[in-house]
Amino acid sequence: MRVLWITNILFPDLCDKLGLKPPVVGGWMKSSAQAITNYDKTVQLAVATLYGKQYMKNVLNGVTYYCLPFTMRNATYNKALEKEWRKVAADFNPDVVHIHGTEYPHGLAYMKANGTDNVAISLQGLMNVYSRYSFGQIPVSTLRRYTTLYGLLRDNISAMPRKMERQGQIEIECMKMAKHIIGRTTWDKEHTWAINPNVRYHFCNETLRAPFYSNEWHLDKCEPHSIFLSQAYYPIKGIHKVIEAMSLIKRHYPDVKVYVAGANFTAKQSLINKLKFGTYANYVLHLMAEHGVIDRFVFTGPIDEGEMAKMYQRAHVFVCPSSIENSPNSLGEAQILGTPCVASYVGGIPDMIENGKTGLLYRFEEHEMLAAAVCRIFSDDELALSLSENEKVEARKRHNPKLNAQRTLEIYNNIIYHQ
Repeated sequence: MRVLWITNILFPDLCDKLGLKPPVVGGWMKSSAQAITNYDKTVQLAVATLYGKQYMKNVLNGVTYYCLPFTMRNATYNKALEKEWRKVAADFNPDVVHIHGTEYPHGLAYMKANGTDNVAISLQGLMNVYSRYSFGQIPVSTLRRYTTLYGLLRDNISAMPRKMERQGQIEIECMKMAKHIIGRTTWDKEHTWAINPNVRYHFCNETLRAPFYSNEWHLDKCEPHSIFLSQAYYPIKGIHKVIEAMSLIKRHYPDVKVYVAGANFTAKQSLINKLKFGTYANYVLHLMAEHGVIDRFVFTGPIDEGEMAKMYQRAHVFVCPSSIENSPNSLGEAQILGTPCVASYVGGIPDMIENGKTGLLYRFEEHEMLAAAVCRIFSDDELALSLSENEKVEARKRHNPKLNAQRTLEIYNNIIYHQ
């Protein structure tokens, strides 16, 4: 079987070849690819994305990589890509094409150039829906009060919903053209039905990054009263709701700390920090000061997947406070390690957490419920251990590499043979 993947990122092997640092996002795709080729040695895999100024082809460790020319025009539909995609299709002659993500137009260009009969689209998020929640419930009038020069000139947060809506229109066009869509939650299935009731929907869970299968969380080894957040840069990820909750949590646990993966986007010490200080960062910093919790937040700096696994293990609780998600891999990673989880009841998250059994759920709008859920776990070791054990069992079924590879290949065969 010849399988062509279309992605938004470069795989690590190709990054090494090009002398680039591998991306910190999208590592699950590499894990999924390895699981598929390990499960069925006859699969011939190609991976194509946009990079550089000219068409490139490399074969590395048995995988064929295509790079199509990238220009800023690729942020909108670029008809010139259709010619490049016809070249890729003629060269590789795929039996099935799998497009990962729909918010960028290069996958749409492949379908317009080569048709949709043997094409499947995997849904990650749904930008056309995410746009409704992009401010994370912060009033626009409030954000305007914290507008910075950089926010005004370069990082215009008020334009975020419109940007998401534009990406969402590309996504909707892709989904309306598609004959096969791969999803994994009730939420994405019902939104698929709303956009294209005639498409064939295939259910398949995701395989996670390798380090999360070989480590475990232990209560006696974690840092007591610590919280871990995997992302925080945009309002949609909800750090501002955690800040509001912290004023209540620290009342009962004065030593509470929140570790946040990534660079400190609220820093203002250096000249570059000051020049690139954004509107949301300004709002977050003022909110921290208002609640007296600036010293309670620690930003880890950029970290790789191995370091991420250690941060999950270190935490007493993992919190996913997003205003919308489909099925966040960060939550799956925490669960498979066994870190007790608290998450907002949004999007596809209820498919991942059975409240009280495999984590605790709360309404995104209500930081009081978030604070109470975190304090419950901090105060109850029996609950923490029960959540940990239960979520490990469920997550290891959901993210089983062999089962997910088998299911993916079943979907490919259904598409090829129209079963």
